[in-house]
Amino acid sequence: MRNLRHIVYDLLIEKGFAEHTAKYLNMLALLIALLLIAFIIDYVTKRLLWRFFSGIAKRTKTNFDDILITNKLPRNIAHIIPLIILIEFVPQVFSDFEYAENIIEKVLKIVAILLTLRIIRSFLNSIKDYLKTLARYKDKPIDSYIQVFMIFIWLLGVFAIFSILTGVTFIKFALTLGTASAVILLIFKDTILGFVASIQVSINDMVRIGDWITFEKYGADGDVVEINLATVKVQNWDKTITTIPTYALISDSFKNWRGMMASGGRRIKRSVIIKTSTIKFLADTDIEQLKKIQLVSKYLENASASIAKYNATHHADKSVLINGRNLTNFGVFRKYLQTYIENHSAINKDMTLMVRQLEPTPQGIPMEIYAFSSDIRWQNYEYIMGDIFDHVLASVKYFDLEIYELAVASPQV
Repeated sequence: MRNLRHIVYDLLIEKGFAEHTAKYLNMLALLIALLLIAFIIDYVTKRLLWRFFSGIAKRTKTNFDDILITNKLPRNIAHIIPLIILIEFVPQVFSDFEYAENIIEKVLKIVAILLTLRIIRSFLNSIKDYLKTLARYKDKPIDSYIQVFMIFIWLLGVFAIFSILTGVTFIKFALTLGTASAVILLIFKDTILGFVASIQVSINDMVRIGDWITFEKYGADGDVVEINLATVKVQNWDKTITTIPTYALISDSFKNWRGMMASGGRRIKRSVIIKTSTIKFLADTDIEQLKKIQLVSKYLENASASIAKYNATHHADKSVLINGRNLTNFGVFRKYLQTYIENHSAINKDMTLMVRQLEPTPQGIPMEIYAFSSDIRWQNYEYIMGDIFDHVLASVKYFDLEIYELAVASPQV
């Protein structure tokens, strides 16, 4: 081995080169030869592994091996053999330069640690991508768990690198850091909070990828597209992205619309304000006129007969409308809207459906429609609600009612 390490050196000495120059040229020649061999082996190994994994990927039904190739796992593994060769033969190359030999050995060991971390990262990313292709894991915060593993592995890697640089054993170095645990906890506070929050979010099923959430504190209103260790990304309806700290999901209040999405109905809760001065009792002539409206004609017939019988039994003086029982245009309008909603094709009939009168306000009396559309898609929902209230607003006048409008005084000239 001695002759092999100094073959160039011996030749240069024979040629009359100075001993100092011969040592440097000998080291340089051996280094170039070693790097060339390592490069060739790396190239060949990489090609062989790529063919091996590609062949397996073609023969198997699962796409996991394809994902391994996409995440460059075979390529990273291919660097192992050349690196081992470098670590093994570098002492021979720098045998005459002990100081440089120690430095380069440490550098190669650090490179080995970084390569190991890259291989582990490629493998974990492959697992993450594969799990995301499975239906039962698509809405789970897989990113958070992978990031936790990677943080732990990176910490071990950093400890190992510091151990190599300082010459302190790994265990002693790790134990020494125990005294600085308070500082470490402070530095990784957000990461720790995010990790705990990710677990709670997953266990309690608070948020899934694809959920529509509204988080007013952060201005978020849209679909959750990513959940990782530190943040939750929400794509708003205007296609902007809002980033929310993961731990905010358990420390602050937000609205998750998943229940509405799963129920098959989206709530319609809107009212029109009727001017109180337009509400009145209905005379017989008014009732006859309203019977022309098909949705309430049968109701009016039955109600009129029942009221007439009651008034006759109780000898009500109908020369004054307030005596006895009476129908009002407001009550008939409410019944009309109830029937209209019940017959509307876009309303979910299996969910709550009502038209109700709310507490009077200084502007008038609100008449509210409370129902659920059968189509939960936002655009279609808005169309359905608009269609219903177009009809409501246009039908008010047929009952001699008016909708309150704020009168704005015109500016004086």
